[in-house]
Amino acid sequence: MNKTLITILLVTLVVVLAGGIFFAGSMYARLNSFGPSMMSGYGWNRSNNEYGPGMMNRRGGSGMMNGGGQYGMGPNMMGGYYNTNASLTPLTVDQANAAAEKYLADLKNSDLQISEVMIFDNNAYVVVKENSTGNGAFELLVDPASQIAYPEHGPNMMWNLKYGGLSHQSMMSGRDSGMMGASGNMMNGWNNTTAAEMTVTPQQAIEYAQQYLDTNISGATAASDPVQFYGYYTLDFEKDGKVAGMLSVNGYSRQVFLHTWHGAFIEESAVQ
Repeated sequence: MNKTLITILLVTLVVVLAGGIFFAGSMYARLNSFGPSMMSGYGWNRSNNEYGPGMMNRRGGSGMMNGGGQYGMGPNMMGGYYNTNASLTPLTVDQANAAAEKYLADLKNSDLQISEVMIFDNNAYVVVKENSTGNGAFELLVDPASQIAYPEHGPNMMWNLKYGGLSHQSMMSGRDSGMMGASGNMMNGWNNTTAAEMTVTPQQAIEYAQQYLDTNISGATAASDPVQFYGYYTLDFEKDGKVAGMLSVNGYSRQVFLHTWHGAFIEESAVQ
């Protein structure tokens, strides 16, 4: 075999290997392009314009739809999320509130205030609002093991037009203000400009949420008081007279995203 033929074969082999590596990298990036949504087992349902649990964590039955009370999500060392056993003692309202207050203190933004705390067996859920506008700013979760507050994944990161960057920065820096700080400009986590007014009204958000529930969680009823954030709404739903879960509705596309990580509801407290 002459040198020219050997050279051609070697070049061909290198090209094939490079193409394979590039293809694998592209597929990995595509799978991760939805952030916690895809990696946590959420998929896009093109037939009904909704987000929901995907093939990665399907467990069947209503347990799949409401988290099943078996697995929660918590922060890991890199600021990401992992499944945790929900056998831990649930947080109290005071513990969740204290963790959220510490998180807000790190941000040094006097316009932010805790508005609501809900306790589930997997985590605590906290609504943070703006004092100046009354609008929802962002959503936090509190891990029962570490009692550390961190930005909620899902719509709070993907759809929040004003504070979504803050959520991503907090993930990358391990929740704290970290290397970039948190003084309140675009480089430090949030954007002071937002898109045009949402085209979906609060009443329409309730209707879209109810349509989703009628299709996926029989007998569930959407709450009539959605919290309006920058780009979406979040609201609870009840079943058999008790809070059974939570979902969000995109303020422009009407897409519905079911929160599957909370577990069973225990109690809630509104902060005046």
